[in-house]
Amino acid sequence: MSKKRKYEQAPSDIAEAIEQAEVIRDFLPPPDQLVLREETVRVTLNLNKKSVDFFKVKARENGVPYQSMIRKVLDIYAEQF
Repeated sequence: MSKKRKYEQAPSDIAEAIEQAEVIRDFLPPPDQLVLREETVRVTLNLNKKSVDFFKVKARENGVPYQSMIRKVLDIYAEQF
């Protein structure tokens, strides 16, 4: 089935919108260039269990690693001085 035929059964306003749509060139960089690697240093740090549990819950809610959240808090704090 061709693409043209695919839209023949679409409601007229949707079919018209598809026909008038403008193709936009892909301007985004490749995925490997979207994430900038920062220099990091591995440290061993003992933290309060309550604090770590807090970050684990918030990280899970937001779909990010909890260590990244802790690192971001420290980075924000360090940038203030």
